Amino acid sequence: MLWFIINFISIYDQSYAEVLNFFLKKISKILFTFFIISGFAFSVLSISEVFEDYISNDKLKNVANRVLNFSAMVIPILTIILLFKLTL
Repeated sequence: MLWFIINFISIYDQSYAEVLNFFLKKISKILFTFFIISGFAFSVLSISEVFEDYISNDKLKNVANRVLNFSAMVIPILTIILLFKLTL
């Protein structure tokens, strides 16, 4: 998270080409991958707790958790694939 905050500040006001250049670096791709995976993992844990607390219907709760888990796997995978296919 610290790495992302520091680098986000440094690329915030940059042009598109400079931001793209930042994500073309191998170390940036790898660290951003870990950031995306951990971010989605923690969000799934948090949102599933909300489902447990506020959804009383067990079938609906199970469906919501399955959709959440599926999207938490698919979205980071697609993001990572697109990030590693990124070229100038």
